[in-house]
Amino acid sequence: MGCPEPKLFDGGNTLMFMKETMVNNQVGLHARPATFFIQKANEFKSSIWVEKEDRRVNAKSLLGVLSLGIVKGTAINLIADGPDEEAAISALVELINSEFSE
Repeated sequence: MGCPEPKLFDGGNTLMFMKETMVNNQVGLHARPATFFIQKANEFKSSIWVEKEDRRVNAKSLLGVLSLGIVKGTAINLIADGPDEEAAISALVELINSEFSE
């Protein structure tokens, strides 16, 4: 199953970059994978959020990401706004698609 193409959307008065992806690793975004995820997110200057259903949290916050309870098979939206938004989303999607392998 392929993910939809990334898209720009109007988050009020500014355009942001968003892409939906599926978390398929065994433990979801819990503990160690979540740590890798936030470390990768913190490499970018853009503001980045993870959205699950109707909840949105800061992708650079371990507690925020863990609070979403993302398990295997969960669809999430990654949203970024800033100078490196497309690179940030691409890197995070790549990390998720690799199932957090090092």
